[in-house]
Formats: sequence, structure tokens, C-alpha cells
Amino acid sequence: MAHSFTVQAASYPLAAYNFRVTVGTVAMGFAEVTGLTRQFETLTYRHGLSFAEGEQIVRWRIDQYSDMTLRRGVVQGMPELRAWLESGEQRPVTVSLCDAEGTPVVSWRVQKALPVQLDAPTLQADADGAAIETLALKVAGISVETH
Repeated sequence: MAHSFTVQAASYPLAAYNFRVTVGTVAMGFAEVTGLTRQFETLTYRHGLSFAEGEQIVRWRIDQYSDMTLRRGVVQGMPELRAWLESGEQRPVTVSLCDAEGTPVVSWRVQKALPVQLDAPTLQADADGAAIETLALKVAGISVETH
């Protein structure tokens, strides 16, 4: 017997293809987002009783972030994107994973993002390329929020 929509929405995992990218207040459409990585520095401490109690692992509050990459994008707000690229200012970026209705369920919030590379697509008359092939960002301050 098939599950009802409410049972599916409550128990099935979200589809990773239904997401939204927002830079500041401008929504931008991309086919792929990679690099939402936050890594913590750790230190393994061995003391005199480590043979009996085991080693202690200490986590430092030094976060490391990898570069975030947005691929194959079509941007409606091209003037805003161009202004961001030219200004060199850091802006917040939000990547929201949405449910079937398009309502955000989980969001990854990047406090500061700075564009460091923009790759244009290969221009061919018979191709169906995107307006932006790759937009690479240096990021800091990644947090996860559930709605």
C-alpha cells in the first residue's frame, strides 16, 4: 500500500536536487553547489594514564572552510551579480534545501562570501550552456539552520 503524502513528507529523505541559492537578497539558480565544508582542528592528548583511560581528543575553536563552488548558473539579477563581482565586498549566501512545495526545510548560511573566480561557459551556437559555468567563493562562517 502506498504511503500518504504526509507520511512521505515526514519520513522520507529530502531530495537534494530541490535547492535555492540566495546571495544577499537576490535568488540565483545553479545546478550544483559544492564546498559547504566546515572543519574543526583537533588535538590528541596523551597523559600518564592514557593506557587505562584512553586518549583525550580536544577540539579547538579554529574553524576551517573550503572554497564554495556554484556551477552552471542562470542568474536573473545579473546587475547585482556584476556589482558584487566588481565591488570585492563580502556578502552572505544561503543555500536552502526545499520540500516538494518549495518551502525551505534546511538552510546552510554562509556569513561571508567573496567571489574569487568566475568561469564563463563555452560559447557555441548549437550548445545549451548556462550563463555562468563556475563561480568560486572564499567563505567564512558556515552554520546550519532547520525551519
